[in-house]
Amino acid sequence: MRGEATILHADLDAFYASVEQRDDVRLRGCPVIVGGGVVLACSYEAKACGVRTAMNGRQALALCPSARVVPPRMEAYSEASKAVFAVFRDTTPLVEPISIDEAFLEVGGLQKIAGSPPEIAETLRRQVAADVGLPITVGVARTKFLAKVASGVGKPDGLLVVPPDRELAFLHPLRVERLWGVGAVTAGKLHALGVRTVGEVAGLGEAPLVSFLGPAAGRHLHALAHGLDPRPVQTGTHRRSIGSQRALGRRYRSPEELDTILAGTVDRLGRRLRGSSREDGRGRVCRTVVLRLRFGDFTRATRSHTLPVATAHTPTLLGAARTLLTTALPLIEEKGVTLLGLSLANLDGDDAVQLELPLDAHSGPALDVALDAVRSRFGAASVNRATQLGRDQGLSVPLLPEHE
Repeated sequence: MRGEATILHADLDAFYASVEQRDDVRLRGCPVIVGGGVVLACSYEAKACGVRTAMNGRQALALCPSARVVPPRMEAYSEASKAVFAVFRDTTPLVEPISIDEAFLEVGGLQKIAGSPPEIAETLRRQVAADVGLPITVGVARTKFLAKVASGVGKPDGLLVVPPDRELAFLHPLRVERLWGVGAVTAGKLHALGVRTVGEVAGLGEAPLVSFLGPAAGRHLHALAHGLDPRPVQTGTHRRSIGSQRALGRRYRSPEELDTILAGTVDRLGRRLRGSSREDGRGRVCRTVVLRLRFGDFTRATRSHTLPVATAHTPTLLGAARTLLTTALPLIEEKGVTLLGLSLANLDGDDAVQLELPLDAHSGPALDVALDAVRSRFGAASVNRATQLGRDQGLSVPLLPEHE
């Protein structure tokens, strides 16, 4: 027996660009591009001209010469995100954050006090517009997957409900790219088979999908194509990793420049890890450092190193990251690098780790904690490494980017 459509997927529309349009009346109704060398985000007016996230800035301006290009303001986006999530948590205690600009909400059982799920969704949209001044799209469905698809189809600034008895009628006509896990490579494989809609994926059956895509991907797509997704909305879960990436443009970057950018990235991630920028104030430690690179020919590479002891000590993390960068320098010299990303993975609470002697809880990260306090009080740029002064650091954006 099918359940009710009680899951909401709330997703801010063109988040970074919408914040810029909210804060500058001159940008409203105009095509807006956030980021210069690489497009970090763009407004729907720019999208209408063919501009897309991660596009080269020159290509974007060639498509949309009238676009207004603005630098990213990460602190403004973070504050807007916090305000929106406050509205989410006022709506229901069952909120599962997905990224800076989207979340799942479970609203089953609230009908007597707040109305039906579609009514709650519409109230949430009005509240975000009134309190934060941003447009948001909400999908309502029985499962998380269908709710997310619904919000994608309903954009921009919309509300789309998928009734339980109409799930497959809604899902099957959609392009295969709407399925979670279907990127350009998988879509190309399916297109080569003549499969272009979700309904055609469902019609293939599980065995052919497993044979063609492998066991994990085949079973995953077969389940989604039939609207199957048993996952509940989960609260109280902690991220398994945090990360940040920098778009570097296409000009040559020396090893010294890359090291400076890497050090700045580690400084920021270390502060987030230790908890000074977390709402709950709790610290984390990590075991694995992951370096991600995108090259001038659009290929990618990933390098990782697992530490013997979990830590939040900035010099230790930086040492591991520098080792990974050094191993990748031959590829960088050959192909050029356009994006550098770093993730700290295998996270745990800092109170769950037994420290190694002779360290105690205060001796190791004392300098890190002092610097965190200064940056929290006077701003993230109040204390920087000398090597970063006057340097072009590229454009920074958190990993788990906004979904538009």
